[in-house]
Amino acid sequence: MLNLNGITVRLGGRTILDRASAALPPRSRVGLIGRNGAGKSTLMKVVAGFSEPDEGSAEMPRGSRIGYIAQEAPAGSATPFETVLAADTERAALLAESEQTDDHHRIGEIHERLIAIDAHAAPSRAARILVGLGFDEDMQHRPLDSYSGGWKMRVALAALLFSEPDLLLLDEPSNHLDLEATLWLENFLKNYRATMVVISHERDLLNNVVDHILHLEQGKTTLYPGGYDAFEKQRAERLAQLESARAAQAAQREKLQDYVARNSARASTAKQAQSRAKALAKMTPIAAVAEDPSLSFDFPSPDELRPPLVTLDMASVGYTEGQPILERINLRLDPTDRLALLGRNGNGKTTLARLLAAQLTPMAGDISASGKMRVGYFTQYQVEELDGSDTPLEHMTRAMKGATPGAVRGQLGRFGFSGSKATTQVGKLSGGERARLALALITREAPHMLILDEPTNHLDVDSREALVQALNGYSGAVVVVSHDRHMLELTADRLVLVDGGTATEFSGTLDDYTDLVLGKGPAQRSAAAERPKVSAKDARKAAAEARERDKGLRDAVKATETEIKKLAERRSQIDRAMFDPASATAEDSKRTMSELMRLRAELTEGIEAAEARWLAASEALEESQAVSASCA
Repeated sequence: MLNLNGITVRLGGRTILDRASAALPPRSRVGLIGRNGAGKSTLMKVVAGFSEPDEGSAEMPRGSRIGYIAQEAPAGSATPFETVLAADTERAALLAESEQTDDHHRIGEIHERLIAIDAHAAPSRAARILVGLGFDEDMQHRPLDSYSGGWKMRVALAALLFSEPDLLLLDEPSNHLDLEATLWLENFLKNYRATMVVISHERDLLNNVVDHILHLEQGKTTLYPGGYDAFEKQRAERLAQLESARAAQAAQREKLQDYVARNSARASTAKQAQSRAKALAKMTPIAAVAEDPSLSFDFPSPDELRPPLVTLDMASVGYTEGQPILERINLRLDPTDRLALLGRNGNGKTTLARLLAAQLTPMAGDISASGKMRVGYFTQYQVEELDGSDTPLEHMTRAMKGATPGAVRGQLGRFGFSGSKATTQVGKLSGGERARLALALITREAPHMLILDEPTNHLDVDSREALVQALNGYSGAVVVVSHDRHMLELTADRLVLVDGGTATEFSGTLDDYTDLVLGKGPAQRSAAAERPKVSAKDARKAAAEARERDKGLRDAVKATETEIKKLAERRSQIDRAMFDPASATAEDSKRTMSELMRLRAELTEGIEAAEARWLAASEALEESQAVSASCA
């Protein structure tokens, strides 16, 4: 499906990609991974046709459609729903042509193609994708210009998924998403039917969605079968083999050097020594596996405080007087608590985090906190507000005013900023390095509580793992908001759901919450289960009530069957009007193609809704009859 043939890209005299090659199988789902700055986005732009390589090429079958999100978010007065629908350019063109042509033969061809591409279902499919990415009915019909950049990028993602290209290219698609939308996206991508290449640092997505890992390192690409865990195992084995080969080569080199040194001066062995010297010169050194000091995270542990750290008692909080975002919050945090805040973006997770960080005061209720408590609060805004012309050393020196140079460099060293890294301008650091600097700055005073709002957005997989290890080694309390399920699973032992204008403890596990978001929760317990024993009189009364209830359910089943039949007959009329205008009813013959398509879509949705009601009524009837039988 996709062949990368010796792609080389040089930027500013530096080789980013060095003869990168790979053959991706048809319909494969490939995770493109590598350290920050390795060249992943550069390679994807070459594949998408947005950049020309200095050498090599990316080849696909002729006529293949490539889908890639542009850097600029969509804008204007169009709504998210309109923008997503317009992404299916073939459907839009066919509908426009059908309104303009009088050629009945061509109209028939257009109708056949519209049916083939399932065009009538496009509006409902567009709406489902937008809902999955967090847009409710009202949000789908607001102008794009009323949204922030992050929400606009969600619209761009929705439009790309809706267009269903032959090659889907996704560059960090979850960066602008909350956990709930990330779960939906992961579930959507599992069922994607064409070839996909996704740059992601989400371990769960790389394990649950992709079937190959394309690893980019030092400009070269290596393709591994399986998900991320399989890649880690294979790579560890490969690195062990390389290290073994390097050690064997080093021993051989030492023997050759010793022989040459001892025998070059002897006439009887000079030729042999010369031959070994040539072999030594031709020997290509096997590089040692490099340890990356930038993967270091080490949060300074605070002095001990007595519990509780923070207590919220019926607290309300918001930004406008009299209009709280969250109300009736009862919450206690102790010095060793690990808390994850769950809930969709806009529900108030950041508002609660700011209340805990004492950046907001309660509108009602009480908050009490230890007077000696220090809080380290991380947000993406802190990363974006770092002065690009300053160095990490200058930033930390200002933050640790009065501290010795050794203490300043020691704090930077905890986060991998040692040597020349400490004096590199922030503007030249990668996004992940700037995030690490922000973490170093907020923890300089050894806080008793860390509040981390999406700390992994700019971190690669290895850096995220280092962050997890650092959090697990930290002795203070942690409150985290993140769409990275892997990190939440390994660091949080309490879950708080922010929803419905309040925050409450979530009693289940993260897997339970995932099932809840995806609508896969356990079925409700049967009404017949664990019934208490009743007298014969009560049983007869219950049976009579059940018969009356069954009659209503039977009537509902029959009514929905009749409704489905009528809707299906009406849809058949619409189909005839589309394919054979001469046979259309007088009313339908006056309708435009767009109106007919809209009516067909509405009828299809009506049939699906009626079928759902029929299924629910049938299941309820079966359950009721089972209960009645158990009472007999």
